Amino acid sequence: MNNYQRINTRKPEGIENKRAFLIGSGIASLAAAEYLMRDGHMQGNQITIFEEGSLAGGAMDGAGNPEDGFIARGGREMEAHYECLWDLFSQVPSIEEEERTILDEFRELNEIDPNFSKVRVIYNRGEKHRRTDLGLHEKNTHELTRLLLTKEEDLGAATVEEYFGKSFFETDMWLYWRSMFAFETWHSVVEMKRYMHRFIHLMPGMSTMKGLVFTKYNQYDSLILPLKRLLESKGVSFVFNTTVTDLDIDINEDKKTVTAIHLNKNGSEEVMQTSAEDLVFFTNGSMTENSSLGNMDNAPVLDRSEGAVWGLWKKVAAKDEAFGKPEVFCSDIDKTKWESFTITAKGTKIRALLEDFAERKFLPHRTATGGIITVKDSSWLLSITVNRQPQFKNQPADTTVAWAYALFPDNKGDFMDKKMSECSGRELLEELLYHLGIDANEMQAYLDECIVIPAMMPYITSQFMPRVKGDRPKVIPEGSVNLAFLGQFCEIEGDCVFTVEYSVRSAIMAVYHFLNLEKPVPEIYPSQYDIRALAAAVKTMKPDDEGIVQRLIENVIRKKLANTTFEGLL
Repeated sequence: MNNYQRINTRKPEGIENKRAFLIGSGIASLAAAEYLMRDGHMQGNQITIFEEGSLAGGAMDGAGNPEDGFIARGGREMEAHYECLWDLFSQVPSIEEEERTILDEFRELNEIDPNFSKVRVIYNRGEKHRRTDLGLHEKNTHELTRLLLTKEEDLGAATVEEYFGKSFFETDMWLYWRSMFAFETWHSVVEMKRYMHRFIHLMPGMSTMKGLVFTKYNQYDSLILPLKRLLESKGVSFVFNTTVTDLDIDINEDKKTVTAIHLNKNGSEEVMQTSAEDLVFFTNGSMTENSSLGNMDNAPVLDRSEGAVWGLWKKVAAKDEAFGKPEVFCSDIDKTKWESFTITAKGTKIRALLEDFAERKFLPHRTATGGIITVKDSSWLLSITVNRQPQFKNQPADTTVAWAYALFPDNKGDFMDKKMSECSGRELLEELLYHLGIDANEMQAYLDECIVIPAMMPYITSQFMPRVKGDRPKVIPEGSVNLAFLGQFCEIEGDCVFTVEYSVRSAIMAVYHFLNLEKPVPEIYPSQYDIRALAAAVKTMKPDDEGIVQRLIENVIRKKLANTTFEGLL
C-alpha cells in the first residue's frame, strides 16, 4: 500500500446493523477490532472479544513483580518492513508520551539505539565465536538457491532434513537460523523457503542480528497494553474467563454462515444466536495453549491435553474441509514443544557476567545483547538474551531480567544429569552458568541473586509442522459469509508464520474483505525481487568469492537486459 492508497475509507452501508465477535484476545483479534473501527467505521459497542483466560494478549505476554519474579514466555524479533504491524501502531497512542504514537516512540528508540550483536555464539564454556560468515560450502549454497527457486507445491510436506544434506546442519547459518526462528530439522522446508523469500534483505545481518528492531519493554507492556486501552476507550467489550466451545454453521451449497456461538462462562453454558450480518473472527490454533510454569524448586508439567482452542478448531473443521486440518499441527507434541525460562536477578553478579559476554553495558532503555547468544555446544541448544532494561515498568533499577530458551528439552544437560524438562528453575540456571564458565563451587552466589521461572509450551512450534495446501484454512474460506480465520494457522500466500506481522495481516485481510472496503491490504515487502537484496545475499553466502556479485551481473543479468532500455542501469 503506497501513499496514494492510504485513503480514508467511506462508511460501509449498513455497518451500524452489524456485530463482530472475536474468539481469542491475541494480537490478531485486537488488530481486527481496531480495523473494524478505524477503516470499517464500526462503533466499539458493536464489538465483543471472548477470551478463555483473564488477560488479553495471547502469546505476547509479560507479567510479574520483583519479589516473585517476572515471566515472559517468548520474545519478538521484528524488522522495519512489517508493513501491517506498523500501519496498525501508527495510530495507537503512546501511553507514556502525549501526542505520540507507539510507532513514533518505537522508531525513535531503534534509530537512536540500533540493534547489533557483538557476540552471537559461544562454546567451550565461554569462548566467543568471532566469525561472522555463514560457514556455507558450495553444496549448501546450491541447496539454498534451489530452495529459493523451487515452487511450494513441488516441495509438498518435505521436512528440512529431507531437503538438505548433512553438511548443511553443521554450518553456522543453520545454527543462527534455528536459534533465531526455533526451526527443527523435522519442520516444514516450505516454511523455511518462505522465510528466505520474506527476509532475504536481512541475510547479511544473520551473524550480528543487524536490522532487527525491538520494543522498549516486554511486548505486553509495549504493544498489547496500549492497543487494549485504545479499544476499551472506544467501547469494545472484553469478556474474560469465557470459552467458545462450538460454532453452529449453516452449510448450504456455496454458502457457509455462522448461526450461533456456544459459550461457557465460568461453568455456565450459553448459546448466542448470530445472523449473516454478524461477523465472527476465530483465531484458530494456539502456540501457547496449555503452557505451564515451574519455579525455583519445581519443573513445569507438560500438559498433553487437547486444550480449548484446538478442540474448537477440530469441531469447526469437522463441519467442512475448507476449515482446515488442525490435526496436522497439534498431534505430535514431542515435535512442537520447547521450554523457556525467565531470570529475575537482583544485584550485580549476573548482570556483570552477562555484560561481559554481550560486550556492552546494560544502560537504561538501551539494547543489551543485541539479540540472543546461543551456546553452540549445549546439549539443550540453550540461548539467552537480555533485551532493553528495564523490561518491565515495575522493574527496579538494580534488577536485571533475562530470557532463555532451548530447543531440545528431552536431552540431558551437560552439567545437569537430567532432561531439561525435568529441571527446576534452580537447575536450569546452574546449567546456564556452567556454559558461561562458572564452576560448581561458585554458583551459589549467583543463585542467591535470582528467581527463575520456567515455562513449558507444548505447541510453541506447531505452526512449523509439515503441511500442504488446504491444511491451513484461508483467512476467508470459500463460500464463507461471516466467518474468518485469524493468526498463525490460517493461510496467507507469500508471508511467513511465527511473526506478529502475519497475525495483523490476517486481521486486515478479513476486515477489508467482509466490509468490502476500497482500501488495499499493505503489500508484503518484495525484497526477493530487489536485485540489490539478492546480490547482498549472494555475497553473504559466498564472502570469500570477491567477484561473485560481479559475475552474477555480467553473466546473468546483463545478458537478460542486453539491448534494452534498462541496460544502462548496470
